[in-house]
Amino acid sequence: MQGISLLRSGLKLSHLRMIVAIEELKQVSAAADALSISQPAASRMLSEMETILKAPLCERVSRGVALTPFGRAFARRARTILLELREVDRELSALKSGTGGSVYLGSVTAPAISLAVPAIQQVSAAYPGIEVNVRVETSNVLARELLAARQDFIIARVPDDLNPRLFNVTEIGVEKACLIVRKGHPLMEKPVVSLSDLPGYDWVFQPAGTLLRRRIEELFLAAGVALPSTVVNTSSILLTTAIVCGSNAIAPVARDMAVFIADNGAQAGAISILNTDFDIDIKPYSLISVKGRALPPSANLLYDLILQRSRMLAAD
Repeated sequence: MQGISLLRSGLKLSHLRMIVAIEELKQVSAAADALSISQPAASRMLSEMETILKAPLCERVSRGVALTPFGRAFARRARTILLELREVDRELSALKSGTGGSVYLGSVTAPAISLAVPAIQQVSAAYPGIEVNVRVETSNVLARELLAARQDFIIARVPDDLNPRLFNVTEIGVEKACLIVRKGHPLMEKPVVSLSDLPGYDWVFQPAGTLLRRRIEELFLAAGVALPSTVVNTSSILLTTAIVCGSNAIAPVARDMAVFIADNGAQAGAISILNTDFDIDIKPYSLISVKGRALPPSANLLYDLILQRSRMLAAD
């Protein structure tokens, strides 16, 4: 009855989208941009929600807004409602078209190559009606997209600033990284490269705070070697490869991705992997879903195939 009362009081889907956007982006203006409306319109919607719910939903903080306990509770329920509506749309679309539905998967780089691609090929061959949507990004981005119901599940790591109790986590592998350079790079003349050989070159890094970036910085600091001074920051593997191929820059990337690029010829293959006297091992990655949110059948199928493949690789 309370839900009917809220609807009669004027609660709309646009209100649900707004509160979820505010929770995610921490700014009313950013939420307005995400929903393609003006900031005054967003502020008016926030005021409408507080009037309907008879409770304050936001409070101003130094860098934007933070949800009150009422706001957090409302955002959590709003996200669930929006997810259910998305699942209705997916299920009805599958029934109308006679296909097997769609899956939204996010992954960090290494398991996207070694686990996700083979599993996608397997599920596509067995169930040609399933549509798989894959996004390769950092764990920080993917975990937030998962909470916002833009991914069904992810292969990543739970960021330090998120509550791990929000997730179901199954560890499935350790990511190994390496350093890539262009073919003919001066460092390729050395049979083995040490950390002390590296600071004089430009670098292409993932954004500050990402695990691979932090691991490389830890290696430099532990060895007492100066950190690189000229750095380009990007999460794009395509841009990373383009910069490396056209300069003497060095880039740390997932080894699976480096091997894939180096083995595929043409300009993208014009890279080499440095033979270093140190290893670059990163925190294990996991299959991650949201607690209390059931996977749709098509997503559950892909999830199980990825889990099976990870166990097979671990047994080899």
